[in-house]
Amino acid sequence: MTAKLTPVAPKDLAALMDQARAILVDIREPDEFAQGHAKGALSFPLSAFEHAHLTIEPGKDVVFTCKSGVRTNANCGRLAERIDGEAFVLDGGLDAWCRAGLPTASGRD
Repeated sequence: MTAKLTPVAPKDLAALMDQARAILVDIREPDEFAQGHAKGALSFPLSAFEHAHLTIEPGKDVVFTCKSGVRTNANCGRLAERIDGEAFVLDGGLDAWCRAGLPTASGRD
């Protein structure tokens, strides 16, 4: 069975994050993340993903993102296997988040 990530719209994700019901995991490299990311996103670069200590609180949805969603969807199997239960992808990635006018941040934190 092929793993898949279920798309979630930017505004829906923002609402889930505001309610502390979801976390956003940005899989871009550290320099990309530092240039700009969705506010509240966690940085877990794809290049070191298998070695990352991704701790998810029970009851929270995990949503993965990259710049446009292409990199995330191309690696959905690697990403989904790290999550118990359903895993999600930010539909359209950071580009869609920005087009929706949602908050962003820069820097490594």
